[in-house]
Amino acid sequence: MQTSMSVRHILLALLVVVLLGLSFIAIRWGVDEVPPLTLTALRYLAAAVPAVVFVRRPQVRLPILLGYGLAIGVGQFGLLFVAIKLGMPAGLSSLVIQLQVFFTIFLAFYLFGERPKPVQVAGALVAFAGIGVIGLARLDGAALLPLLLTIVAAVCWGLGNMASKAAGPIDMLGFVVWSSLVPPIPLLVGSYLLDGPAAFTAILDMSPRAIGSVAFMAWGATLLGFGLWAMLLSRYPANLVAPFALLIPVAGIGSAALLLGETVSGLEIAGSLLVFAGLLLNVFGPRLFPRAPA
Repeated sequence: MQTSMSVRHILLALLVVVLLGLSFIAIRWGVDEVPPLTLTALRYLAAAVPAVVFVRRPQVRLPILLGYGLAIGVGQFGLLFVAIKLGMPAGLSSLVIQLQVFFTIFLAFYLFGERPKPVQVAGALVAFAGIGVIGLARLDGAALLPLLLTIVAAVCWGLGNMASKAAGPIDMLGFVVWSSLVPPIPLLVGSYLLDGPAAFTAILDMSPRAIGSVAFMAWGATLLGFGLWAMLLSRYPANLVAPFALLIPVAGIGSAALLLGETVSGLEIAGSLLVFAGLLLNVFGPRLFPRAPA
């Protein structure tokens, strides 16, 4: 495996950062017109069809494929879309969802016996302290619920990572494409139970902006973004690629400020800085303190 990234691949990693950061803007625009669970289902339908015709099914057991599709499609993105619909700022959600890093670490410890290093535990404590500060700024029930949903979405992302880990070294693009067949039906059923006939009639009234949002989330973020990310991880050590993920909330918060005019309170800024500091500790701490025992 190569030990330094080429300029071309660095630019591709930055492209992934921009695509995934902008996807939060697409979510905000989409949920303005379409019920959130229906919008999530459309995202995965567009990602799966017609890609499944051209992408080979990965060699993975069906329960793992189903588990990944439910955890990521229904759990992570379904809850995230609902949270943004209920008022979670798109930029702030791009940061809070990165708590998945720490949930992944602790789930890997519980399920696979992978012991985290003390500096990673410290990073988690700092990040969750930041979430506590953000929570103080959103103590009003209407503002706190979207934050809690985003945190649960991060837990679901961690569970999806465990399914991906259990799948082993497989074609990740095929894994993403074929698992995209799993979420639409449970999401549409859930949307009908929550929203009634509007779950389907809203599809007929979608504006060009909403259609573009679905297309961007499906093809730009899901297929191109995650496809490029999987390619980079297959070519380089994770410690070279992973730090680029720190730029996703930067792109998300910056684009939300520019395109949506979002602002955050002083407490939310302070909490966000703590979360980001925790993420920095998790990514770079093991290099700064290489002798720390697990």
